[in-house]
Amino acid sequence: MFSPLVPLLTVVLATISPVSAVWPTPQSYSKGSSVLYLHQNIEITYNGAFVRWSPGSDTGEDFERLTNQQLPYTYGYTAQGLSSKEIVQAAISRALGSIFDDKFVPWMLKRRGELAKFEPDVYKGQKWLKTLQIVQTAEDKSSAFKPLAGEVDESYNLTLSTEGEVKLTAVSAVGILRGLETFTQLFYQHSTGTFWYTPFAPVAIQDSPRFPHRGILFDTARHWFSIADIKRTIDAMAFSKLNRLHVHVTDSQSWPLVVPALPELSEKGAYSPAQTYSPADIEGLQRYGAVRGVQVYLEIDMPGHIGVVAESHPELIVAYDAQPYYWWCAQPPCGAFKLNNTAVDSFLEKLFDDVLPRVAPYSAYFHTGGDELNANDSMLDEGIRSNDTEVLQPLLQKFIDAQHARVRKYGLTPMIWEEIPLHWNVTIGKDTVVQAWLGADSVKTLTGMGHKVIDSNYNFWYLDCGRGQWLTFENGEAWDEFFPFNDWCGPTKSWQLIYSYDPIANLTEEEARLVLGGEAAVWSETIDGATLDGIVWPRASVLGEALWSGRKDAAGQNRSQVEAAPRLAEFRERLVAKGIGAAVFWQEWCGQADGGNGTACQHRVL
Repeated sequence: MFSPLVPLLTVVLATISPVSAVWPTPQSYSKGSSVLYLHQNIEITYNGAFVRWSPGSDTGEDFERLTNQQLPYTYGYTAQGLSSKEIVQAAISRALGSIFDDKFVPWMLKRRGELAKFEPDVYKGQKWLKTLQIVQTAEDKSSAFKPLAGEVDESYNLTLSTEGEVKLTAVSAVGILRGLETFTQLFYQHSTGTFWYTPFAPVAIQDSPRFPHRGILFDTARHWFSIADIKRTIDAMAFSKLNRLHVHVTDSQSWPLVVPALPELSEKGAYSPAQTYSPADIEGLQRYGAVRGVQVYLEIDMPGHIGVVAESHPELIVAYDAQPYYWWCAQPPCGAFKLNNTAVDSFLEKLFDDVLPRVAPYSAYFHTGGDELNANDSMLDEGIRSNDTEVLQPLLQKFIDAQHARVRKYGLTPMIWEEIPLHWNVTIGKDTVVQAWLGADSVKTLTGMGHKVIDSNYNFWYLDCGRGQWLTFENGEAWDEFFPFNDWCGPTKSWQLIYSYDPIANLTEEEARLVLGGEAAVWSETIDGATLDGIVWPRASVLGEALWSGRKDAAGQNRSQVEAAPRLAEFRERLVAKGIGAAVFWQEWCGQADGGNGTACQHRVL
């Protein structure tokens, strides 16, 4: 029987060429097939100043001028400050170090035993990259490394000629960071172990992000994560062109955040004295992110999800560890602030006056939570004794107004979960960014109200889903109700499902402009440092492409999984080479069977 799909399928397969796996895919990308080799002595300039100072150069005024501007390529260089010069210098070191150290020989991406057909002959006609010219066309503003969404231009242009001249142009230092990440993906190590090459010259890339806010929500309260875990996550985010790490730093389960003005919070609320984050830890993480173009900002969730405060201040909290938990909260041990208690306000003033001025130098945002507040909690509050929303709404309005005023006092922009404006009808400032997570029409409703939105739709972008229940169930009624013990948001969100979601689908142009981007959520009930990498990566990188490149290509078509899969497979291998324990998402055979095109594992409908 004739199927009209067969000739179309033949055309599609015939036009897929060997992959050059830049991830996320650039807005415009052309490549050739000439080979160029990279040497550690490549001449690099930044805005005309040489990266490497020649000892034989003249001295005098020119010497002083150039030594002030030069950016020496130093292996393992770490930025000492947040100037554009320091950040670009460190980025050059990381980029070249990545190429030379990752030992990425792409045998797994070529037909079995045919790597030699892909690799150049190192004994014939070597042509070398001569120069890497980096040009930043505008000075960075003071907010460049802690911008509000859209305040920094992340675009870049990258060209690589067959004569060995590379030029990277960007408006900002952050754009240079993004371009250097792309530059590293053009290179492989030769199997001889002594050469690094690109087979794709000439290259021309013009690139910019579709959304300015591309992030991960990272929960450090259900499980504590080491500084090394978080830094490794920031590194993988930078590789993936993600730029926001939202740290949900406290919850009812634990309080790992050390607050010098209130030391009892972490002393009594952390899982152990070793599982805390000191002020120096937080500053170090924020600085570490800033020099990689990743803004680290905190969330202290309230007025719900705060029960752990009862360990040190029981007079401020209701319903902590109340049973049965599902009458009072979404998961044990529950606990919420009393909404009609002046002592709560005094406590929060002291808390914010300590925390906010310390995080403000490195962040534009502070998230005040607001999700899953259970009205029943206030039935236990001696100052309220009601779960009537008409009684609670004015108290919640006053509470949110007070906290957001404190956030703004320190030059930060407040963020909040969607329930506050949608479920509780609380009025919030036009500057406030709302994080949507419940799906359905939340984003359209919020943008229709004029709110700026970050989308974390749990149906698509919750990376913790599908891991089963962490609660236990007694034989009998509880067993029968929850068997086979799936979690609330299963199944697992596959990379294909993550890739399919478009946060601005079905929005008007005006509504779409208010969607700043999105975040993949890493709630940590069943995730810790030992399992982190394989759960988050490369799925969070898929979110990175959906938000950087957009779900539709230049022709307005949804981007194809068939085209994306081999690029993602190569990017996953690069993550692994960098020490990120990214999970596999298809068989290795898929990458080798058709020489890297991925079509061998394509499901065909005839």
